[in-house]
Amino acid sequence: MNQHKPKFFRNVFSLSVAAVMALTPVVFPVISPNVGQASTIAHQSLPLGQSSLKETRERTELAAGLTYTHIVRGTQSEKDVYIVDAAFLKTRKEAETMAKHLKSDGYNPKVEVISKRASNDPEHGPLGYLVRLGFFKSESDANKLRDELKGKGYQNPRVVYSGEDGGKTTGPWVVNVLEVNPKQFKGKISSELGTKIIPEREKVSSMAARTNALAAINGGYFVMGPSDGTEGDLAGVSMIEGNLISEAVNGRTSLILSGSQKAARIASVETHLSALALDGAKREVDGLNRKPGLIRGGGGIGDTPTDKPKHDFTCTDPGELIQFTSRFGQTSDPGEGVEVVLDSRGKVTDFRDHRGGSIPGNGSVLAGTGDAAEWLRTHAHVGTEINVNTDILADGSPLQVDKTTGIVNGGPRLLGGGRINITAMSEGFHWPENPEFFYRFGERRNPRTLAGVKADGTILLVTVDGRHPGYSVGASFEESAGIMKSLGATDAVNLDGGGSTTMTVGSKLITHPSDSTGERPVGDAMLFLP
Repeated sequence: MNQHKPKFFRNVFSLSVAAVMALTPVVFPVISPNVGQASTIAHQSLPLGQSSLKETRERTELAAGLTYTHIVRGTQSEKDVYIVDAAFLKTRKEAETMAKHLKSDGYNPKVEVISKRASNDPEHGPLGYLVRLGFFKSESDANKLRDELKGKGYQNPRVVYSGEDGGKTTGPWVVNVLEVNPKQFKGKISSELGTKIIPEREKVSSMAARTNALAAINGGYFVMGPSDGTEGDLAGVSMIEGNLISEAVNGRTSLILSGSQKAARIASVETHLSALALDGAKREVDGLNRKPGLIRGGGGIGDTPTDKPKHDFTCTDPGELIQFTSRFGQTSDPGEGVEVVLDSRGKVTDFRDHRGGSIPGNGSVLAGTGDAAEWLRTHAHVGTEINVNTDILADGSPLQVDKTTGIVNGGPRLLGGGRINITAMSEGFHWPENPEFFYRFGERRNPRTLAGVKADGTILLVTVDGRHPGYSVGASFEESAGIMKSLGATDAVNLDGGGSTTMTVGSKLITHPSDSTGERPVGDAMLFLP
């Protein structure tokens, strides 16, 4: 792939972002149930809670073809309380045994059956059993009980809010929508790396400010800290202006942007990279622009303990061949192993018996550990050639790429062909050995960032605030799919959420961060540029 430096082309509109934001928004009260597919999101209520819940919308035009809609639905329920989850257990017998222990310690626990499983889970029966106790109006009272249980030796009790359980509630929900009509929008939708290179992270509001964006939203999954790889590395596929930045977690659903056609697409993406030496020897290239040996999200050949996607999990591989481009910065990742320097034509110009050297601006570095280091020693001599070949598949077919193509990783798919199709199991969001993971991540309500495409090509980028009782309870996977369908999407995908969920108008933060530290620095974002 070409490793050219990005160039941003901007048209100048007659109204500045500040002037647009000064306009009085149009307010739409929506209190009726869904009655069919509306032609605009401004007149269709969200399928959250009872159909009679009050819903209001404020709609602002940020530019021709780009609108921002702020939706508030429902109110806090007096029935919702704070609960202590003592444990999530796989069998009823285990749950009842724990409940007996709690009773013997003077508590009054309750065992709840979690019956929902991932929609494409081949297993049947309950997902697991929750042992719960204490039902408090005050979070501080629930925290006291949690700490008391910890003091008595109970492992990892946690305080939860019942409105986030995924069952019945009246909300509230706060949903923010950016809607792009590609036939009218004259600007550009661009994916952008935090800090402009892979290592480290940056807040979406900062990225929006330094690019003078009309609006911005967080992108895909990424590595949070060095124990899981290179901090800021996209934990899945990433492409910016036609350059592949990070390899895919093969089979994961992602958002594909085509700037030249002003189009977006939701598809399952795979990347296959290989190195071909001048003597005919061929080897898989395991990854791009990341620390060798640590694979966030899995999905690679030879990974341990699995070569299948496994979300929020770091697999390992002692022998990897990793390509570094200028998108990683000035130097490759340091450590044991060897690396070779390739010029723009693939010619080997240097061989290093260590990792962590300079990366040429118009070339790349191939770094090897374990058996991959031996492969380089045998086949990558100075003066020979190593050609790195890249194949990218979208829904099983070769992806046509130009200098405006971008890819933002995500998962799972939420909608396909106008129907709800949540592929959580196949995309690694259910861990068979630990069913609690899917319950916490997919069944419970969390902050969400969502992307979708309508039948007419209109692009939807959506956030759902969460983990703020009384302000917004978040959404489950199923509710997220329902939101996107009600907004008119025929295809939709879940992007990185939780503390990463962020949207700005201009550089102003309009979402409510769920992290106690405020807005979270992220690996990448999508920017709407004038």
